[in-house]
Amino acid sequence: MKKIQLTLVQIDNYGPWTVTPCPRREAELQTLQAELFAELERRFSERKGLIFLTRLDNMVAVTNGISMEEHREIQQAVNGKFPVTVSMGIGAASVPYEAQVNATLALQRAGGSRSAERKGVLVGRGVDGPDEDWVQIAHIDVNHSALITDSEPIYETHVLLQKTYLALMSALVRRKALVFYAGGDNFITLSNGMDLHELSDVFSEVKRELGFGLKAGVGGAPTAELAAQLASEGLHEIRGGMTESPIIYKSSS
Repeated sequence: MKKIQLTLVQIDNYGPWTVTPCPRREAELQTLQAELFAELERRFSERKGLIFLTRLDNMVAVTNGISMEEHREIQQAVNGKFPVTVSMGIGAASVPYEAQVNATLALQRAGGSRSAERKGVLVGRGVDGPDEDWVQIAHIDVNHSALITDSEPIYETHVLLQKTYLALMSALVRRKALVFYAGGDNFITLSNGMDLHELSDVFSEVKRELGFGLKAGVGGAPTAELAAQLASEGLHEIRGGMTESPIIYKSSS
């Protein structure tokens, strides 16, 4: 069975660290979070993975093709560079939602997020072999968003995009898919197990709720890097008017 492999990356004991020995400056915390994410993105992407932010101190990486040993190498490099450490939980499943549940449970069993004893843990189980590796990614964007950006106050645009994000999350999680904001008017969806008709239904739900359309390139491949590239190529074709369809699927196989 084809599976997506996800890794939960969590800063160890982060809440207490931010106020020890006294509350740290907000700029220091935001800089740390941004630099830690950038470092993790570089290291996972070197191995054809991708990582996404959830709540800054927790991140979800798509790690098909990345072994436990390679996870350990990434973790040791990061933990040696920053004043905080990260723990990782790995999970795999046929659909993204269940994969992140498995990754989360593996890490929770190793200790709480605010435990002073849990430090640099690496636990969980990924795919059983390379034949199982499969990542399906949808790269979604909002139709004609530049018109909104150029005619509305920037915070109104921000609110609209957050509403879009929430609408997509609500619709996609019911279908066992995960979505992450990727900057601008772009959203990246981990959509293993979803077909194009289901994605079209999601777009219809969002349009009924918010009044505007969406489009997406969808890519399928053994690694996150290749799946994301194929998805971006499909979206580029839609933007360039090469097709009238709002959804294009491209596969490496």
